Amino acid sequence: MASKTPVGFIGLGNMGSPMAKNLIKNGYPVIATDVFPESCKELQDMGAQVVDSPADVAEKADRIITMLPSSPNVIEVYTGPNGILKKVKKGTLLVDSSTIDPAVAKEMAVAAAKMGAVFMDAPVSGGVGAASMAKLTFMVGGLEEEFKAAQELFTCMGANVVYCGQVGTGQAAKLCNNMLLAIGMVGTAETMNLGIRC
Repeated sequence: MASKTPVGFIGLGNMGSPMAKNLIKNGYPVIATDVFPESCKELQDMGAQVVDSPADVAEKADRIITMLPSSPNVIEVYTGPNGILKKVKKGTLLVDSSTIDPAVAKEMAVAAAKMGAVFMDAPVSGGVGAASMAKLTFMVGGLEEEFKAAQELFTCMGANVVYCGQVGTGQAAKLCNNMLLAIGMVGTAETMNLGIRC
């Protein structure tokens, strides 16, 4: 356990909290923060180090995962006054598992590169149940060599890890996945309606 280097985790909501817990269960020291301090308590009880801001996480970890509600949250956490990029170290791997606009993922990759860090988008499918059981599917966009380096982390949190291509393609794959799910739901509803008519 001691040989595993710390992982930063920012965003401890319904999805982020079980993901971070699974990293701890796999022996990773976790350095965490959330905009709602009470979200950190359970993780802290499991041994996570809780800090005040994304910048503080960046100061202490060279692999950071973010799981945030939307594109504006991601922009704030990465580039805001107390954001990751204020204190990020060169060579840090930044993995965003939020579901956001692919264009925002590309913007964050450019901003990270200017600071000598590497950004990957890795949105997930599977929901809270899959997050709790480490059965998520990760759709990853970024440099292939960095993808290989991050795979160990992904497999602690998910059952399927798919490399999609350059930064932004993970988000594009997630959009397609969501559309297929929506079409499937419509199809199911239509089938049910047909059944009712028969």
